[in-house]
Parts: sequence; C-alpha cells; structure tokens
Amino acid sequence: MTIAGSDSGGGAGIQADLKTFSALGMHGTCAITSITAQNTLGVQDAYDLPVEIIASQIEAVSSDFDIAYAKTGMLSSSEIIKTVVGKVEKHKIPLVVDPVMVAEAGGTLLKEDALSVLVERLFPLSTVVTPNVFEAGVLTDMKITDEKSAKKAAVEIHNRGARAVIITGGHLDAVDVLYDGEFYFIGGELIAGGTHGAGCTYSAALTVYLANGLALKNAAAKAKEFVTAAITGSMQAGHGSKPVNPLANLSIDAERYRVLMDVRDAVSMLKNCRGFPEIIPEVGTNIGRGVHGASTKDDVAAVNGRIVRSDGARTVGDIDFGASDHIARVILTAMRFDEKMVGAMNIKYSPDILSVCKKLGFSIASFDRGDEPTGVSTMDWGVEEAIQKSGRVPDVIYDVGAIGKEPMVRLLGKSAMEVAEKAVMICKCLGQADA
Repeated sequence: MTIAGSDSGGGAGIQADLKTFSALGMHGTCAITSITAQNTLGVQDAYDLPVEIIASQIEAVSSDFDIAYAKTGMLSSSEIIKTVVGKVEKHKIPLVVDPVMVAEAGGTLLKEDALSVLVERLFPLSTVVTPNVFEAGVLTDMKITDEKSAKKAAVEIHNRGARAVIITGGHLDAVDVLYDGEFYFIGGELIAGGTHGAGCTYSAALTVYLANGLALKNAAAKAKEFVTAAITGSMQAGHGSKPVNPLANLSIDAERYRVLMDVRDAVSMLKNCRGFPEIIPEVGTNIGRGVHGASTKDDVAAVNGRIVRSDGARTVGDIDFGASDHIARVILTAMRFDEKMVGAMNIKYSPDILSVCKKLGFSIASFDRGDEPTGVSTMDWGVEEAIQKSGRVPDVIYDVGAIGKEPMVRLLGKSAMEVAEKAVMICKCLGQADA
C-alpha cells in the first residue's frame, strides 16, 4: 500500500509507486494524501485531502486486503501525519517511510511544522526511513558532502527513532549508506537518465522486496538495481526532468522475447521453403535480429551454430542472444546508419542470385575484400563501406570473396521475418520453391 500524494504528471507519487508494485508482481493499493497539480517542470499547486478521507481510504483498504507492507510518501502536514500514524498503529502495518520534502522537478511538499511530527511519531513505526542526501541534511541540520558526513547523519536519524536508515546516494557518488546499528554500503555508478520519481520508485521497490521476506540489506540492494534500470529507461515525457520508468525491465524482457519469436518464425519459414537449402553457402547460413538500440553482440538474437544443408535445411543449435558474431556485426553496423534495419542473414553468392535480387527491385551494394585495411573486422568495415557507397542501408550487400573467403550475399531488413521473406522470394524466382 502506498500512502502518498498524487502526481498529475504521472512520474512520481502514487503513480510511480503503483507502477513499481505492478512491475514487481504485487497488487498495489493506495491512500491519497494530497493532490498536486504537477508536471515535469515542477509543482504548480497542491491540495491536501481532508484527514477524514485519508483515514477512510486506509480503513477501507485495510478492512478488505491483507496489507503485507506499506510505504509513505508525501505527508504534507502534521494533521495528515498523525492520522496516518493512528491507522498504521491500529492495523499494525509494516512500514517504509520516504520522507518526501521537495519534488524532483521543483516544489515544496512538506510544511516546516510537520517535520518534527514526522520524526517523533512516524519514524519509530517504520522498518526503515529512506531520505536522500538533501532530506537527510534537513533532518539532521547537517551538510552532507561525502561518505563520512552521510554516516554521521544516518546515526543521528537512527538515534532519533528510526530502526534503520538508508541515505540514498544519487547525489553522493551513487553509494547508498544503510545503518541499523551497523553500516552497510551499497555501491553503484552514476548513470545517465531522468530522475523524476526516483526516490518514490526506490522506496516502493524496497517495500515490495521487504514484503517478499528479503532481509533489509538484500532488499536495499535489489531496490537499487530496480531504480537504476528505471533511471536508465527513463523517457522524455514532458519538457522538464525526465520521469523514471519502473516498467523498463519488463519492456526490455518483452522486446527480447518478441525478437526471439521473430527469429524463430523466420527460421521456421526458411525450413519450410523447399528451395532454401540450395541458397545456403558452404559455411552455412544464419539469420538474426537486434533489439531496439542494440549496441553489442548480446543484443542480437540468432541461431547458435547456423543453419546447414542436411536433408533439407537443419538448425544446429538453439536461437539465443549473442549466438552469431558474423550476423551481429552486420546488424549492429547497419543500425548505426538506420536504427530500423535490425534484421540480417547470409546466403550463397552467385550471378543468378544477384540477377534475381535486381529483378525483384532490391537495392544492392557491395564491398571488395581486397580493399580491406589491416586491423579491422571484415564485417564492420565491409558493411559500412557498402552502406556509404550506397548512401543508405540497402536490401542486399554482397562480396565476391577472396583467397580462403567464400563469396557471400547478405540480406537486410526491418525484422528477421522480412529478411526471411526476401530469401523465399529469391528461391521462388530461381524456380526452386513451391509456386
């Protein structure tokens, strides 16, 4: 359960919390404490809900659901904090307290007179309090600039009633300082990406991992991994600070699954094409597809071992990411010039195949292995050379080989299936496939 304010821009508050709960497989409930008129540029206005309505929300949820854990976010007034304290005590709800004071995009979210009530009444009820460096500084009246001052602040907050404290280190070389009587340090790296909603997302993830029974230091490490992915996957949703994306990992997993299925379906199409074995080169063929924004071999799925001629076409190995260096280099180079050209495969070279490609209206480019400079990868250099000559990423890139190097045609496209369809069209035009 999240007990927090609503962000009309959808990047922080209960919106970020509920997305995080769902992304981690938990059903989320909420009690809205305040309604903010907010976007990525800042908080324009805010309205605190009557404490009776806040109490009614917590009561309604608690009377029907088994609340494994709750977290608090924006509790702007002493009256709201006291109301939340009463309900948490009544229902004995395990609690993570995120002492929200200022919105990432700008705007004060906690009244000055509420700070002492937050510390004195709510902190002692919590399993852990999760201030960032700025919030920890306000709570302790310290300037936190390094690990030493962060440790001192963590001890002070612990001494003021919090059973455990995590000072999140987004502003402190990405090192989180956890103190529960002993110190633990959770390292990380400063990464590029938006941070609007990062604190909410971190504390929400921590809440889920604690609800799942993880020890605090393990839950903290997992929450840090989660928010790091959310920051990396942040989206420019407005004109200000980019909101984090709690669904980033799910989106990545979903895309990788779709890429695997695309390659699988393309391989199935090729194996069902009767004439396909005749265009498989001596070294075998492979087909692959890269994920959006692919940058390494591990971002490209292909057949792990190639497709060979053996009573038709037979795959040697499963379809997996990082399976083919050759196809990955073709795709990654092509994507540098056109991010939509994510699919590629190699087939046999012959004048007849090249003639058919021209007849089908495919755009064609080539490179000469004899011009290859020393110290480069043939595929990186050759594909780039052909693209630059063509002025675009063509449908076909071929070379006529060299000593010890088989001549080859490479088909490119916007998916593995599109590439496979081009190969089937070539087979049909050669008269080697079913009509």
